[in-house]
Amino acid sequence: MKAKELQELRQSTPQELNAKIGDLKAELFNLRFQLATGQLENPMRIRQVKKSIAQIKTILREEELKAVRQ
Repeated sequence: MKAKELQELRQSTPQELNAKIGDLKAELFNLRFQLATGQLENPMRIRQVKKSIAQIKTILREEELKAVRQ
């Protein structure tokens, strides 16, 4: 993700972020299925999706820690 996209995600609500994680996990499942059947055109997309999920989870965790500190 680009810096602009990450800034937009940081302004999102936790519910929106969890929904985005759900969408990305569904996409990851489909990509893995395509990989297994030999239909995947861009194998690097799997890595991108996994990284996006990790970035969103990091943002969620940062928000949790902010709430605890306050």
